Amino acid sequence: MIPTFRYPSPHNTRLRKLRDAPSEDTVGGREYERRLRRQYEQITQPPNGHRKRAKNCIPSVGDLRQGIISVDRLRDANQAAPPKVKSNPLRFHPNPQIPVLLTASADRRLRLFHIDGLTNPHAQTLHIPSLPLTNATFHPSGASILLTGPRPFYYTYDLQSGTAHRSPRGLWGTTFSGPSQTPQDGSMDICAFNPPGDVLAIAGRCGHIHLVDWRSGAAQVVAGLKANAAIRALWWSRAHGATSTLLSLTEDAQVYVWDVAQRKCVKRWQDEGGFGSRIVGGDQRGSYLAIGSNTGLVNVYSEESTVSLGVSKPKALKTLGNLTTNITCLRYNHDAQLLAMASNVKKDQMRLVHLPSLTVFGNWPTTSTPLGHVTAMDFSAGSEYLAIGNNRGRALLYQLRHYGEK
Repeated sequence: MIPTFRYPSPHNTRLRKLRDAPSEDTVGGREYERRLRRQYEQITQPPNGHRKRAKNCIPSVGDLRQGIISVDRLRDANQAAPPKVKSNPLRFHPNPQIPVLLTASADRRLRLFHIDGLTNPHAQTLHIPSLPLTNATFHPSGASILLTGPRPFYYTYDLQSGTAHRSPRGLWGTTFSGPSQTPQDGSMDICAFNPPGDVLAIAGRCGHIHLVDWRSGAAQVVAGLKANAAIRALWWSRAHGATSTLLSLTEDAQVYVWDVAQRKCVKRWQDEGGFGSRIVGGDQRGSYLAIGSNTGLVNVYSEESTVSLGVSKPKALKTLGNLTTNITCLRYNHDAQLLAMASNVKKDQMRLVHLPSLTVFGNWPTTSTPLGHVTAMDFSAGSEYLAIGNNRGRALLYQLRHYGEK
């Protein structure tokens, strides 16, 4: 059910754009959803063919200073429709002109919120009873949402039409449906789009990586890669504008660098420390790559060194030891000045890193910041907001003044 929505303020320029008349102060839920789609279409399909990538629409706001960061707490992002169970993934739309946040929770529901920093109205809820939602992400184009979990299928949600579609039968084709297939090959927990969004990499069992062609619309597995140990995480490199370089982290702390175009491993190296590495992630500019371990250590590398064939053994720029339990989430902001790292094992285990100096901000979060057990994090496309999900189903919302006051 979509509720009736009341415009909170005539001075809120983002929401004012949704009105059809200056005197309008309320609108039905279905109509509000239709107007959000209309605004989406106007932004993503501008007239006269003048189209820009979202990252080019984000203004530069200057260098962020180390030591102290100014953060303001806002109303929870999902306060208009909070779940009663923990929030798993949450993601902001990749286009800074579309202030939408998705949250997925253990009740198998996807919720969309229009983030204005004031009331953060609820836009829609999608219930998928057949799929436990462990991963939800926007397609790089921003046109749809990919929903996956421990099942051999996925759902996509089209933002323009407002419809959800299950993956076609025979997703795995003939290559992976023979006698050698194992049950975990049917899980899509670990997956990642390449930067253009035309290839989806999916981690299978025993080191297998399945490559799905996303361009045809048929979404069939067209090729595979094979590491020597189970895959813990996947990341597509952005160094030097790469689009076909895939990194896979295995359970023995080995990082495989794959040339997907040639379907082969071109480099392999060991994460420093070499024990319990479990998560890998980089920034959208291809500057840094971080690897988190089950001991709480986070190694930060220059991403160029991790993929360059001229560097056989990359050396970490710094090892961050501010957390002491399993690293479960790593997120960078849009200009690669901030890294958020967290563990869901203990309460309040989250830190913000100033990447140019590789130091942790000392003033936030504090011991009184009500984070709880952090299960997910994300920065908005322009870094005005930081959303933090926890085990109580809340999506805490904070404004970063350096980016929010323009």
